[in-house]
Amino acid sequence: MSGDAPRAEWAGEEPLVFELSRDYTGGPREVASGVPERPLGDLLPGVRLRAEPPPIPSIAEPVLARHVGRLARRNHHLHHGIYPLGSCTMKYNPVVDEQLAGLPGFADIHPYQDEDDVQGALQVMWELERLLAELTGMARFTLQPAAGAHGEWTGLRMIQAHHASRGDRDRTRVVIPDSAHGTNPASATLAGLEVVTVRSTREGTVDVDDLRSRLDPSVAAIMLTNPNTLGVFERDILEIAEVAHRNGSLLYYDGANLNALVGVARPGDMGFDVVHLNLHKTFSTPHGGGGPGSGPVGVAEALARFLPTPIVERDGDRFRLDRDRPHSIGKVRAHHGNFGMLVRAYAYLRAYGSDIPEVARDAVLNARYLASRLGDLFPPAVPSPCMHELVVSTRGSRAPGLRALDVAKRLLDHGVYAPTTYFPTTVPEALMFEPTETESKRSLDQLADICAGIVAEAERDLAHVQAAPHTTPIRRVDEVAAARHPVLRWTAEP
Repeated sequence: MSGDAPRAEWAGEEPLVFELSRDYTGGPREVASGVPERPLGDLLPGVRLRAEPPPIPSIAEPVLARHVGRLARRNHHLHHGIYPLGSCTMKYNPVVDEQLAGLPGFADIHPYQDEDDVQGALQVMWELERLLAELTGMARFTLQPAAGAHGEWTGLRMIQAHHASRGDRDRTRVVIPDSAHGTNPASATLAGLEVVTVRSTREGTVDVDDLRSRLDPSVAAIMLTNPNTLGVFERDILEIAEVAHRNGSLLYYDGANLNALVGVARPGDMGFDVVHLNLHKTFSTPHGGGGPGSGPVGVAEALARFLPTPIVERDGDRFRLDRDRPHSIGKVRAHHGNFGMLVRAYAYLRAYGSDIPEVARDAVLNARYLASRLGDLFPPAVPSPCMHELVVSTRGSRAPGLRALDVAKRLLDHGVYAPTTYFPTTVPEALMFEPTETESKRSLDQLADICAGIVAEAERDLAHVQAAPHTTPIRRVDEVAAARHPVLRWTAEP
């Protein structure tokens, strides 16, 4: 799909469901409950009640279904085309994993059921923990965290508990690279820790000399991802681990980029003490739309006693929840995490089995192939070879004045979702592509050809590219105004 021909399903502006409401009074048919009605005030004593009912839309089901269908057709997704969002690993998720997670024995259980009634679910959790531990080189895992950032916070809390248990309460700082994911400093701050930034080298890796200069007895941990956010493998990782541990600090692994290493190299073997994983990035669970997510955290043996409670243990053929953990940091999530996501990841891992290294190898191969195709269009951010993702800059392209935002918006006109823009922030006019292992050579060639066409078009008519997108329901918006003055709530016109 290319060019500026308008798409039929995108013609016109789709009204909000509030605007489609026509005082429809049919509503869903409900069976009488048999419970006598009582005034709401009697049921909720002391609670301030609304003077008027909330403005809930009243809409017939066929109208609502068509509204949702039209919105779905406007949405870009992996059934529609490539989604090369760098650092977010928007890979295709096998449908079989969705089907297995929807089995009644998984989908219809309740977290308060007796353990004897949910032995299958507990077995999935127990076996998934062992699989993740084997892949990362960690001793134990908690499956509770609801997302990667939640996992970061959980891991840092265990690091704090570890230092406190040794009487070392003055470690209040965390060292983080200048190219790190924004969740790293945010999680550290939320845990009450001070963030210290370490520089990157021209090659895109951590400057070990700068790191040494920032280590002292106040540093609790160093947070890294490997490959890093520039898509480059940290070749000095063993030295970094040795420097960190000599200082009494722990090494934290942000698992955002494990897709490049899964089954090939283990963070634990590199010297990492704590690892969080994004199941939505590496192990097939859905990504986007606000969740649900899953960010399990693994720890080395020395930190296992601090894991959130409960964890699943096995006694012979029976599985149980172990809540008797006096050193635990406590629960970090209601019940046992987003269980459906755990089932999906478990199914994905069991399907791949010993072939899981092919995921990493194909992800790296696809990224390097795409890098070779884009090399003449956009200069790479760093000279080091990329792993699973690549960062380029539109600054220095053949079309002077072409910005990363222009390329991203024009790609939408060609039915391609945009890559990540302006990240890492250390790269001017950055575009970050992550093709993942699930894309074919044909789709990568199509993406590269479209990018080449955009550059050629910008050389002829830069203004046309700068005005993109031309065929989407919403054209170029004022993103600064949207960020500074967001309109988050619909109100009826007077």
